[in-house]
Amino acid sequence: MKNAFSIGLCLLTTSLFAQEINPTLNDTVKTLLPVIVTGKIQSPERMPEVKENVLFSGKKNEILKLSNINGNFATNNTREVFSRVPGVNIWENEGSGIQINVGVRGLSPNRSWELNTRQNGYDISSDVFGYPEAYYNPPLEAVETIELIRGGASLQFGPQFGGMLNYVLKRETKKKFTFETQNSVGSYGLMSSYNAIGGTLKNFSYYVYNHSRSADGWRQNGEYTVRNTHAFLEYRFTPNTKISAEFTNMDYQMKQSGGLTDAQFEANPQQSLRNRNWFGTPWNVFSLQLDTKINENLTSNTKLFGLVGERNSVGFTATPNVADAINPTTHNYANRRVDRDFYENFGIENRNVYKYKLGKTKHNLAFGARAYQATTIRKQNGNGTTASDFDLSVSADYPRNIQFKTENVAFFAENQFRVTEKFSATPGVRFEHITSRGAGLFAVTNGTNINFDAAPIVRNKALFGLGLEYKFGTTNVYANISQAYRPVLFSDLTPPAVTDVIDPNLKDASGYNADIGYRGNINNFINFDIGLFYLQYNNRIGGVRQFTNNDPSQGTFLYRTNLGTTVNKGIESFFNINITRFLDVDNKVGNVDFFASMSFIDSRYTDFETFTATGTPPNTVITSSNLDGKRVENAPRYIHNLGLSWGKNNISTTLQYRLTGKIFTDANNTVAPSANGVTGMLDKYNVVDFSSEYKFLENYNIRAGVNNVFDEAYATRRAGGYPGPGILPGEGRTFYISVGAKF
Repeated sequence: MKNAFSIGLCLLTTSLFAQEINPTLNDTVKTLLPVIVTGKIQSPERMPEVKENVLFSGKKNEILKLSNINGNFATNNTREVFSRVPGVNIWENEGSGIQINVGVRGLSPNRSWELNTRQNGYDISSDVFGYPEAYYNPPLEAVETIELIRGGASLQFGPQFGGMLNYVLKRETKKKFTFETQNSVGSYGLMSSYNAIGGTLKNFSYYVYNHSRSADGWRQNGEYTVRNTHAFLEYRFTPNTKISAEFTNMDYQMKQSGGLTDAQFEANPQQSLRNRNWFGTPWNVFSLQLDTKINENLTSNTKLFGLVGERNSVGFTATPNVADAINPTTHNYANRRVDRDFYENFGIENRNVYKYKLGKTKHNLAFGARAYQATTIRKQNGNGTTASDFDLSVSADYPRNIQFKTENVAFFAENQFRVTEKFSATPGVRFEHITSRGAGLFAVTNGTNINFDAAPIVRNKALFGLGLEYKFGTTNVYANISQAYRPVLFSDLTPPAVTDVIDPNLKDASGYNADIGYRGNINNFINFDIGLFYLQYNNRIGGVRQFTNNDPSQGTFLYRTNLGTTVNKGIESFFNINITRFLDVDNKVGNVDFFASMSFIDSRYTDFETFTATGTPPNTVITSSNLDGKRVENAPRYIHNLGLSWGKNNISTTLQYRLTGKIFTDANNTVAPSANGVTGMLDKYNVVDFSSEYKFLENYNIRAGVNNVFDEAYATRRAGGYPGPGILPGEGRTFYISVGAKF
């Protein structure tokens, strides 16, 4: 059955060449062909040329309207939500959905750290420059749209290689009072409840939600509880000026099942050999925003935002071939390791759009500035308890206790020149001033404190870019090239071993994104976007093995420095055809849509030296090699999503199929798995998901679905540390059903 379904979908897609569905949002299109909506309209859509003080002309972008997508939003099923965006790689650590791990164009999905991750336009990651991991993301039941801009976002939003990912939350501005509730149950004890109120009273608008979710988890020792609470208040001074404030609080406790060796995974991927590992990140984000239309030509938005959060973990972190057993002498487990981070970030960001004329042609200038400061206190390697609960207490001071600070000031400007009514060119520039510093206790060795006192790293970096767009009716050709930039991370400055040495002249990563494509809609039943991309990532950091004092008899040490470059290139394509509209039978049958989101990615090292040491002093030998031609770890060669949707009146269903190629999990492209499960190739996998929704009595709905219909055993990553060394299995077959209402 599974093979027949796979072959059928693959044969169907061979007759279709690349991308998308909804009418392209284009401010030059005045009218569209009449549409009879009998079911859900498929996402993604695209941004207009200018929206909310941002220029999108010439940039590859997608808007996912979640109300138009069937999926398991109760557990933030990323595989279903991003299925219509080509080239999105996903790490599936566990099924809680607490953290969304996505990457694009062959970049690492680790907590979306190659993306500038935002909520309602402001930062939500730990430290945008020093530690850009997103431990928080909103519950998808609270999200109206997801906006994704590829590498061209580096000028208006920040220098990240992956681009910008923005979660736009729901709001209610039409009624005085609304109440929305969505309550779900599912496999392995899943219980989820989303409840929200919102409305508009004269000049005030408000929206408040609470989302609570818990489950036992598909794997053993995988239980979790999570709560998200959000409050929004807005006041309109005039039709052109408004101020708003919002606050989000999240807290959760998640037990970590840990990784497995390959043998353990093959025997039973649901098993867990760790029952004392826990993780939690209390998170608070807030913002104050002022929007104003100064005159007919100038609009402005200013955001004051901040974040106060923690990252807390406690557990037995050995590899899965080492048992977490009770010591027969002490009759206790081993002491667990405790790691804690504390984050405080504050910033202000202003962005504006000025519309002007040169002759008879209208042009758009987007410009703005940003000031940002972040403080991270990192406490690691604490000697925790021998217990099994979520206890973060330690028996002594942390042997590593460092404070990091980041300061950032940035300016940007992009101008859309409409050369003709059809052709526009958008050059831009961004200037970044970044200062990073750190100080504290690095380690304690033989009772002696080893201090960490990094000299401030100051950068002044200018980034340039150019976007082009040419319109052919309801389609357009677009092209963009933008420089990208990534400062040295805190983790690069604090290596695991005290014997490691950091290059004092360590350089930040730099490079650029380039893409060219063709997109649009044809007769309102075919929507597509097909393009090529090229991403160069320079100055990647690695370790050079060297002799201590240039003397083989004294052993070796690891020298961390910039070693080389990687290049990611490939094809991104999306194609959606409304079959029943094409056959002119949608009035009778409803909407039947077929979509194919397909990407081919070639990610390789072009020059990266590595060094290994063999033997013992005084007979130590260092051997050098080069990773030139090796594939970049965790980058699959292809990612394909194929789907079929049907909607009529108040019912809609979606069946989708995801195929992802094999990946290497280390830079040496090791094929055979290691005994501890930390390295080795991961095989390709394919997963089928089904979801549906029925709306009745105007205000009610029932949603239901099956994830991983054929119970495929697969894994998307191996871990070297948290959330547990070894293979991290993806979830097997699970079910959910949800009942909701809105008044």
